Amino acid sequence: MSKCVEITGENFESEVIQSSTPVFLDFWAAWCGPCRMIGPIVEQLAEEYEGQLKVGKINVDEEGDLATRHNIVSIPALIVYHQGEIVNQTVGALPKPNMEALFKELL
Repeated sequence: MSKCVEITGENFESEVIQSSTPVFLDFWAAWCGPCRMIGPIVEQLAEEYEGQLKVGKINVDEEGDLATRHNIVSIPALIVYHQGEIVNQTVGALPKPNMEALFKELL
C-alpha cells in the first residue's frame, strides 16, 4: 500500500499548508516517462521517512489549478513545503540522494 498522499485542490490546505511535518510534493503525469522513472523512488522516500516527512503526489492532468498555482511548466517537478511555505523546488528526474537533499535539513 502506498504511503504517498494524493494531493488535490480539496485537501491541499489541510495536507500541505497545515502539515506539522515537512511535505515533499511530486508533480507528475501518467504519460511522463521521467515521472514514471522516479515514481518508485518517491514511494521509497514515503516509506523510509514515514512520520518525519509527508510525501504527496499531484497529478497535473487532474489538478491543473494546483499546477498553475505552482507555475509548473515541466514535470516531474519536486517541491518541498515546510510550515506552509515553499522552501525548495527543482524540475526533472533526480537520483534518490539528490531528492533527499531537498528536505534532509528540515528533519
